[in-house]
Amino acid sequence: MLEPLQIIEYTPAYRSAFSNLNKEWISKYFVMEETDYKALDHPDTYIIDKGGYILVALYNQVPLGVCALIKMNDSDYDYELSKMAVSPVAQGKKIGWKLAEAIIEKARKLGAKKLYLESNTILEPAINLYRKLGFTEVVGRQSAYERANIKMELIL
Repeated sequence: MLEPLQIIEYTPAYRSAFSNLNKEWISKYFVMEETDYKALDHPDTYIIDKGGYILVALYNQVPLGVCALIKMNDSDYDYELSKMAVSPVAQGKKIGWKLAEAIIEKARKLGAKKLYLESNTILEPAINLYRKLGFTEVVGRQSAYERANIKMELIL
């Protein structure tokens, strides 16, 4: 029997789930930005083809969570943990935690030494999750997003 929660690698079959889950939370709290549209409408071009990865959380075979690992051309960081979204109907089922653990493990297997992420402090559950995972705040980095008011790193 299958477990109700499975974390799988992205395939193009999940393109709309990746896009829709992210657009849902971004639009709820913020305004969609040009960088969002590029990554969400063309994940293969902007994430996968550039050496990144996307994981999909299936709950009872329904895609209810997603998270990306974006390859960075940066002297400090190997990958950015990005575009993490869990459907409101699935919150409280530890899907975000399991997705984050899986994407961090993927980064480790790829030989990453440090991960980076950007968020906004009004997303308290997300910030608390990142802190529980070991992310710490960093300062002095520019963001492509107007909404990003906190930057964090995880040393692997």
